Amino acid sequence: MLHATRAELTKILTLPGVWIFLGVMLALDVLVLAQPARLFAEAVAAITPDGVIEIFTGQPEPATEAILGLLVSSSLQISMLLPILAAVIAGQEFRSGQLGLTVLAMPRRGGLLVAKILALTAFLLCVAILIAGVSTAFMYAAVKDWNPGLLLSGDAFLGHGKFVVFAVLFSLTGFAITVIARGTLAGVTVVVALIALTMTQVPSGTAPALDSLLPVSAGRNLLLDAGVNRLSAGPGHGLLMLVGWALVTTVVAGITLGGRDAR
Repeated sequence: MLHATRAELTKILTLPGVWIFLGVMLALDVLVLAQPARLFAEAVAAITPDGVIEIFTGQPEPATEAILGLLVSSSLQISMLLPILAAVIAGQEFRSGQLGLTVLAMPRRGGLLVAKILALTAFLLCVAILIAGVSTAFMYAAVKDWNPGLLLSGDAFLGHGKFVVFAVLFSLTGFAITVIARGTLAGVTVVVALIALTMTQVPSGTAPALDSLLPVSAGRNLLLDAGVNRLSAGPGHGLLMLVGWALVTTVVAGITLGGRDAR
């Protein structure tokens, strides 16, 4: 299994499309975070003696909680592209016909899927940590003259940890959906639809119980503060839903992969 996982990881790292997509994603992340950087630095500089910040006009908040929340949410927004990257990785083998060769080298498709999942998880962990690092760098530029130690606090690391869990689990879901659909376009379409269902906020307004079952909504419930954001469930429920989506779609992907030819 170790050799198979290493081979799958090597395959991911040698796909040009992966590096192009990742480069564009990180450049977009930097661009998005750079836009409000000056305004946020000014808000930090204006923190009151009793520790209140006004990031948005007319909305004073406790500075520590607001900064930690913004730290996590800044990583969350760009992470919406990670399951699309996972779908691109999954779809490469179907488009190139490489899956047939892989199955010939490793006929046990259950073991093949496990190796793919392990390799993808390792890759996604590194990317998610990199995204969290970019968010931390921008945040440090804003708070370095106020309380830079806040970024090394247990609450900050807990927020990063929950973000990494969300990013990996949702991306594994996107990967599994693409394996089930057997095509990059179909996988990306489903992932975008799942993201849009949460971003439009239609389910959260009309059916909060249904909204809490969606993976992106589960991520929001896991990561964001209910006192500041309108959430449909608690963090425990959000984590359970993310695990459920990743587990169920992976099992279905395994069944689908085992029941089809390798072309």
